[in-house]
Amino acid sequence: MFAVIRTGGKQYRVAPNDVLKVEKLEAEPGASVTFTDVLAVGGEGSLTLGAPTVAGASVTATVIAQDRLDKVVIFKKRRRQNSRRKNGHRQHVTVLRVSNINAA
Repeated sequence: MFAVIRTGGKQYRVAPNDVLKVEKLEAEPGASVTFTDVLAVGGEGSLTLGAPTVAGASVTATVIAQDRLDKVVIFKKRRRQNSRRKNGHRQHVTVLRVSNINAA
């Protein structure tokens, strides 16, 4: 069984016991998070698409950790101007383990 959920402006295809990194959520490690914004649910040859969401469907996940991604380096240079700027950014993410998909 799998589901497509939407969180943080992105869509993720998840299955039970999947580990995924999503945009930061305000939750402590060990806490349970429920996503009700389920766009599709499928499994065993059947697929239910939402319009825009599947009514009554939810995905439950457990927060493993609050983490940061690898650094992305932003380097800007204007040629022949002796002008350079180097910047870095590390995005905050929440690491989740999907525990249950409720198709309802």
